[in-house]
Amino acid sequence: MDIVKEVKDIFESKFQTKPVLFASPGRVNLIGEHTDYNEGFILPAAIDKAVYVAVSLRTDDTIHLHAVDFNEDYIVTVNEMAPVVNGWSNYILGVVDQLQKNGYAVPGFNMVIRGNVPSGAGLSSSAALECAVIFALNDLLGLDIPKIDMVKMAQLAEHTYAGVKCGIMDQFASMMSIDGHVIRLDCRSLEYDYIPFNFKDISVVLFNTQVTHNLASSEYNTRREECEAGVAIIKKKHPHVQSLRDVTLDWVEQYLEKDSKIYNRCKFVTGENQRLLDGCDAIADNDLESFGALMFETHEGLSKLYEVSCKELDFLVDTVKENKAVLGSRMMGGGFGGCTINLVKTSEIDEVVADVTGKYQEKYGIKPPVYICTLQKGTYKIEI
Repeated sequence: MDIVKEVKDIFESKFQTKPVLFASPGRVNLIGEHTDYNEGFILPAAIDKAVYVAVSLRTDDTIHLHAVDFNEDYIVTVNEMAPVVNGWSNYILGVVDQLQKNGYAVPGFNMVIRGNVPSGAGLSSSAALECAVIFALNDLLGLDIPKIDMVKMAQLAEHTYAGVKCGIMDQFASMMSIDGHVIRLDCRSLEYDYIPFNFKDISVVLFNTQVTHNLASSEYNTRREECEAGVAIIKKKHPHVQSLRDVTLDWVEQYLEKDSKIYNRCKFVTGENQRLLDGCDAIADNDLESFGALMFETHEGLSKLYEVSCKELDFLVDTVKENKAVLGSRMMGGGFGGCTINLVKTSEIDEVVADVTGKYQEKYGIKPPVYICTLQKGTYKIEI
């Protein structure tokens, strides 16, 4: 069944009224990993997998949520909201909380949620949900909140209710993307450029380890603290330094203890910012082979210096490293599982998929799901 019709039908059956529907996509990030919360550069894009919400306002102060994927309901009043331990409702209630903190009155509402962004795959299903919710409430309540402010509120919802101190990339990509482009975003100034990425002979292919990143949230926050510790040390010598964005590789080598965790984390991030800028130049020159080589370098750094990979991710990257049909590959997302992102010659996708999935199944006993992605627009209202 068409997912939009499914969400609409479930909503009407459950609440006996017609909803308004919205969609917000998951995202990939071609290069620039763990740079966003260090005020660096990123290169994400929304993809053709999304979270869909059907919504109607209520006349009382009750929020009634139904998650189709979990077959679960969550009911609370607007004034009694609080974070739930490991609860999917946090991504919705956190958005309502942000609206309230910014002076917007939010009444009760009904919402049905359904998604086809694979959870735990590093495609930011949580940010997609946050963006769908704030976009929907902004529309239904006529709040006229600028998109960039909705992005910031969605990010803070994840900080406060889900407890993950994420950077701004996931929400920004989910909300702000346009068809057929990647976004080069400066995470300090929030200045951004849309860069065409319409290479018909090259496709973006994801292989899902099916390893869920249980460590990701806590280790993500730890990595952030380690980067901040490096900044604090360097700041003593260079007071203008505010984040790793201001730090050169020479300073990392000069002021941080070699091969310490803090050294390794900071060395990766400073190198990754330069790889992203070099990668944008490569795209502009239609040189995807050079771009792909940078992706392989990024994975090596994420695995050895930043230590957020796992043996399954490393195996997937190693499997394609010598394959001439694969220009680049790396792990993507917070780490410890999820997907690798690969640039694959479109004419040879079937052969590459058969080779990689076969070897992975032989090694780990499971066949990794494969997603061939097209780059899509960000959060939108569905016109029926």
